[in-house]
Amino acid sequence: MQTDTKKGLGAAFTNVFTANLSSSLGDGIARTAIPLLAVQVTSDPLLVSGVAALVLLPWLFFAIPAGILIDRIDRRVALGVANTVRTLLAAALFVLTMNGALTIWWIYVIVFLYGTFETVYDGAIRAVVPSIVGKANLPRANSRIEGAELVVQNFLAGPITAMFFGISVLIPLGANVAVFALAVGLAFALPKAASGRQYANAAGEPHVAWYRQYVDGYRFIRSDPMLVKLLLLSTFLGLCGSAATASFVLYLVDYLALPEEWFGVFMLSGAVGGVVASMVTSRLKARFNSGPVMAVSAVVSGLALALIGFVPTLWAAGLGFLISSATITSWNILVMSLRQSVIPGRLLGRVHGTWRTLLWGSMPIGAVIGGFIGRIDLTLPFIVGGLGTAIACVVFFRFLAGLPNPEDIDNGDEAALAGPTDPMVQD
Repeated sequence: MQTDTKKGLGAAFTNVFTANLSSSLGDGIARTAIPLLAVQVTSDPLLVSGVAALVLLPWLFFAIPAGILIDRIDRRVALGVANTVRTLLAAALFVLTMNGALTIWWIYVIVFLYGTFETVYDGAIRAVVPSIVGKANLPRANSRIEGAELVVQNFLAGPITAMFFGISVLIPLGANVAVFALAVGLAFALPKAASGRQYANAAGEPHVAWYRQYVDGYRFIRSDPMLVKLLLLSTFLGLCGSAATASFVLYLVDYLALPEEWFGVFMLSGAVGGVVASMVTSRLKARFNSGPVMAVSAVVSGLALALIGFVPTLWAAGLGFLISSATITSWNILVMSLRQSVIPGRLLGRVHGTWRTLLWGSMPIGAVIGGFIGRIDLTLPFIVGGLGTAIACVVFFRFLAGLPNPEDIDNGDEAALAGPTDPMVQD
């Protein structure tokens, strides 16, 4: 049962928040360590950008199957199994590095498998939140999750990982194994409301073979013109963003001569922007509504990325990264809240998986494009990707500004969970 609270988000949300916090710490260690490991084994921009591509490529193949799985089983189990596999992958990375056997090809394999099970984890955690938080509080809940992830991954995991890299790479890699293992236990301790089974039961959805549910998410998106346009625009923006940032670590370390041990510290500029955005997005939404905040955020994010390429200095890179991270965080909070309010609870996994298939499935293409452009000049990906983002959002500014608030949308969940109120009334 969903609850709307004015003072707090409830004990169930606290449990979800804590479980996700532990998993986010593991993500932060991995996302800092793996690019640095890649730079140690190769200096080819295309091979480095391949790491970013393979993180996202599984979304093209596995996001829909993962969504079907999430809608068919207890979502707590989905979270636990996904993090169990990621624990084993973290252990494999530790062993390969310790034995001096790590190559770019091993990194590719581990990153691809990691991304495969991230499709399960991400879909499950996004589906859990609206099952325990009311629509009016979704921006607030998503803001807290986004803010906590940024703090843990960047202010804690990023700098500590980069610092220990200079002492022994095995320290952060070993810690990564431990935190993912902790996240497994926390996932299974989540309350029953997080399972998501209440929606399937209330809707009386017939049990059909899993392979017949492949197009359920597509059908739902296609039935809503707003979602169709938003998905296509989001996909283009994702392609531009991944093209701009795929070789960011190489741009900083090789082009701007940033010492490797300062990489994690530099990334704090993005974390600062994201944390500030997570603190103010709900207030901006309350004052200006979701649509206008999303529209302005999208345009500014593109201009900030272009700044990094036009002014190739560390201070400009830091400022551009801060602004782009802030605006992208605001966009992510509001677009996720909008989707969670539109999609019925029983379809969250399938629609989310379909959405991610197109959106994140296109990002490896953007990363490879960015890698090829980066071979010409490492500043060009930021200019091309940033201006592409800004121009597209100016063209679709009116559409974005007119998007509704989550609480103004009725997806039928409340009526389904409440049950029939009058036996004489037929649907």
